[in-house]
Amino acid sequence: MAEVLSQQEIDQLLNKVKSGEEQTVNPATDKEAVLFDFRLPNRISKNQLRTIRNINENFAESFSSFLVSKLQSIININVTSIDQIYYSEYILSVSNPACLYTFEIKNTDIKGILELNLDLSLALVDKLLGGSGVGSKQSNIITPIEQKVIGVVVERVMIDLRKAWQIVDDLEFRVERFESDIDFAQITSQSESVLLISFEILIAEKSYMMNLCFATFAFDKILSKLSSQKFSSIRPAKNASTSTSEIISNHLYKTFLPVTVEFGTTKISVQNLFDLEKGDIIKLDTTISDEHPVRVGTKTLFMGRAGVVNKHKAIKITRKVEQNNKPE
Repeated sequence: MAEVLSQQEIDQLLNKVKSGEEQTVNPATDKEAVLFDFRLPNRISKNQLRTIRNINENFAESFSSFLVSKLQSIININVTSIDQIYYSEYILSVSNPACLYTFEIKNTDIKGILELNLDLSLALVDKLLGGSGVGSKQSNIITPIEQKVIGVVVERVMIDLRKAWQIVDDLEFRVERFESDIDFAQITSQSESVLLISFEILIAEKSYMMNLCFATFAFDKILSKLSSQKFSSIRPAKNASTSTSEIISNHLYKTFLPVTVEFGTTKISVQNLFDLEKGDIIKLDTTISDEHPVRVGTKTLFMGRAGVVNKHKAIKITRKVEQNNKPE
């Protein structure tokens, strides 16, 4: 039964309140206030943001591999930040002129902007056209020819985004148009919130920025999938239930290796070498029945005999060479 206060105890409590004496506050209820902006509700939870970061880190890794092969340079791409801000704030952060590509996700209302830093855009054009990537330009306006060159990179961004988001759904990212002025790249109203994903691209020793901006009001369906599914690992759906060793093995099986066959050797003087003409025959130190070494790269892995199959020259593997043999 709860304790009942006497009239005297009640009077003492009221006197303390009137006199302003120090009162004991329960530490459990003394919590720090957290600021909340009712105009910008957080549509995306922390767990969802963590998953989105992992997805974009996958995208960054895939896209960096493409740039390495195209630019023949050391390239690293890192996800620097993922923020929910007003679209009006993003507009103020974009330079003018800019290099912007609007895109959409097919069969959805989701639209976005791919923003390439102007220095990055010009460096990509210079490198892709055979330059060193450090060339200068008098004007910062991206010309139609430069747009075509950068368009190759942008299309690859769309492909890699689709691969990275396969863990959620098969989303087809499609480029709409190029814009040099952010005012003409309207993807939502200025009072709406957007998801801004920033990347740092390191090419050799230089650092550039790239941004992905999504309108979050149309993200609800995708966010519901992020909430309903458990993402224990960020792996594309096509590789689900597949071990890492199997994935690596599948890639190795598709790798091309140079295979050569040595049919024999001989010695010939330099004079006879210069005197050779079409139709001349060089006698080798091997016979038809001898085995010939079959090399993969520089290592002799098999022995075989020469022959003809369906009117094509062929080599029949007769035995495997022990792996402790040294490269010849």
